Amino acid sequence: MSEARDHTSLRRGWTTGACATAAARAAFEAQVSGGPPPDPVEIALPSGQRVAFALAEWTRIQDGVRAGVIKDAGDDPDVTHGALVRATVRSAAPGSGVSFLAGEGVGVVTRPGLPLPPGEPAINPVPRAMIRQTLAEAAQWLGVPPDAQVEISIPGGSEMARHTLNGRLGIVGGLSILGTTGIVTPFSCAAWIDSIHRGVDVARACGLTHIAAATGSTSELAVRKLYDLPEVALIEMGDFAGGFLKYLRAHPVARVTIGGGFAKMTKLAQGRLDLHSARSALDLQQLAQLASAAGASMSLSGAIAGANSALEALQVAQSGGVDLAAPVAARAWETAARTLNTTGVELEILVFDREGGLLARAPFRSAHA
Repeated sequence: MSEARDHTSLRRGWTTGACATAAARAAFEAQVSGGPPPDPVEIALPSGQRVAFALAEWTRIQDGVRAGVIKDAGDDPDVTHGALVRATVRSAAPGSGVSFLAGEGVGVVTRPGLPLPPGEPAINPVPRAMIRQTLAEAAQWLGVPPDAQVEISIPGGSEMARHTLNGRLGIVGGLSILGTTGIVTPFSCAAWIDSIHRGVDVARACGLTHIAAATGSTSELAVRKLYDLPEVALIEMGDFAGGFLKYLRAHPVARVTIGGGFAKMTKLAQGRLDLHSARSALDLQQLAQLASAAGASMSLSGAIAGANSALEALQVAQSGGVDLAAPVAARAWETAARTLNTTGVELEILVFDREGGLLARAPFRSAHA
């Protein structure tokens, strides 16, 4: 398997989504051609980068082909590092496209509020898109339609899932197939915060007067579309809002945008400066109180307090005609401004949905108390 490296620090690895995509392509090509699968097998990541994976196994079964890739998470302490990610591909009816099944060790969604509806295999939207894209590419090369049933499995995944939050979220039976870039960046607080600091330093050295920090790739892309900022103005803040704001307090920039999804910005609104799911909990009762102040009825506020996730809470509020994102943006601005508290800096907060659509904005104003 080829490696993705961060030459300045830790070795990167591959997401379960990227491994599943590679296994699916290998199995699809063997199923269609009747011969052996390509080994190594090459796929395109969402960025357009092409990477190759060595197969750990492949076999022809009665109604399809199964192929597997060993996940290499690099230097990240990932529960799935070293796991076998399998894809079993079977032929499907002409024009049916690609469908997905959860095999051994892959969970099924049972509660609302997640990116996939209840009953669906826990194969997240980006990995599904990667698999569809790579099978379409292979099908075009082979001169056949891209119709297939793809079953993803991870032997031992049910046990691995006990060490994740899947059960609490209503994903039962195993792991989720994850990834938005295909690449695993090793989790290191010190390394990540240092990279935030260096990003601010470079932006200042380039004379920029407006920088934007985002919690993830979707939010970053949305901010960039809004302002057409150069890449050097974009700070990969991730979950470390405190690390970004505290450094900015001593190294100010005239205009600062912070953008993030509803769940992350809700944590910031609730006074959290570390937005990671394992290190700061979302207070749904507090969110329900915010909804009540925004005009939600007692029953609607109760439904928000009992939601399974921030996404479900937002959906419940929207269904009741309550704009919950606006007060979240306002409260998040207050937390950030209180932490920044610097003269000569204007701050704004942007709250996005999962597709990068703007839900709410707390506009630019001075962050000095």
